[in-house]
Amino acid sequence: MNKRDFIALGLLSLLPLLHGCFGAAAVGAGAAVAVAEDRRTTGVYVEDGNIELKVSKALGQRFGENDAVHVNTTSYNRYVLLTGEVPDAATKTEAGVLALGVENVRNVQNELAVGPVTSFNQRATDGYLTSLVKSRFIADNKVQANRIKVVTDNNVVFLMGLVTRQEADDATEIARTTSGVAKVVRVFEFID
Repeated sequence: MNKRDFIALGLLSLLPLLHGCFGAAAVGAGAAVAVAEDRRTTGVYVEDGNIELKVSKALGQRFGENDAVHVNTTSYNRYVLLTGEVPDAATKTEAGVLALGVENVRNVQNELAVGPVTSFNQRATDGYLTSLVKSRFIADNKVQANRIKVVTDNNVVFLMGLVTRQEADDATEIARTTSGVAKVVRVFEFID
């Protein structure tokens, strides 16, 4: 028995122990495809996740369990988008400054609204609108859905990504004509 046969036999003997891991392997493979088709480098893709966590942590430490503050953090190519609601302009400004101070953040688009925090029902509607816009990207086949990040807050759709001008225009038109969308805000970086 050669070394390769020995390794294969060893792996086969572990198969009964791994019966629950197929789902995890499938999810991992799906994530690998998403990273492979993304225009960001793998390092920036991972860093965007880290930035979202770091900004959320900084905002959580500053504002704590404040029922008047609801901030969503999205990072794409180290460009941070803040959405949600805050009680006043000073809080909005402070949140933007905190986000910009996080390591590796290149810029912040502060789209926080000054006003009352949205309801659970509104947030559910926003989630639905995000999935509807993404599914229309797939159905219309004009832009690759995994190249554009869609964030919805209070029926306003924010589009982020590294795109061509044509992709930006197509994505904007699809989002703008989606039922229930009140407004579209483009937070694109252009590659052409």
